[in-house]
Amino acid sequence: MNQSVLLPTAYLAPIQYYSKLKKYQNCLIEHFENYPKQSYRGRCNIYSPNGLLTLSIPLVKRNHRQIMKDIKISYDYDWQKIHWRTLESSYRSSPFFEYYEDDFYSFYHDTKTEYLIDLNESLQQKVLGLLKLKPHYSFTTAYHESYPETIDLRSKMHPKIALESDTEFKVKPYWQVFETKHGFIPNLSIVDLLFNQGSKASDFL
Repeated sequence: MNQSVLLPTAYLAPIQYYSKLKKYQNCLIEHFENYPKQSYRGRCNIYSPNGLLTLSIPLVKRNHRQIMKDIKISYDYDWQKIHWRTLESSYRSSPFFEYYEDDFYSFYHDTKTEYLIDLNESLQQKVLGLLKLKPHYSFTTAYHESYPETIDLRSKMHPKIALESDTEFKVKPYWQVFETKHGFIPNLSIVDLLFNQGSKASDFL
């Protein structure tokens, strides 16, 4: 497919996001929009023992609007330890957590990334490598309201927007650790797919 797609940056992005990176030959990732709250840019959804759970990255607060590229991560409390312990408790019993554990461990123990876009990009590169995907994408260099001949998903890919609005994305169920307790939960973070499906994860995109 030759058409381009415009995506937001995202923290451990949902499956829907990676389906776009796999489908489109040309992808553009937004770095110059005003940061919108409660989006996938700084949070992800996983499957915990109690059902759906959101992991959010704390940010350094300022009194005015911030451009995405300038958003800094706060380390006033040890959110990295909390996120890692939550991922462990949620996926330790999944078939492939131990297989991928070392790939993600350093992001939560060895480094403190200053900017959110840099953390998101580092994690995305890691995930793409594990999925064996090599999409062609670049980053915006300025903000534009519209991009002709480009599918703009900056505001449409959001936790509060129904998946049905994306007619291209088809939910494909797969086995999840706590499915017998809470049922199948679609479009979770890509790590849910990786930890549960391993090398088959790319086929579900």
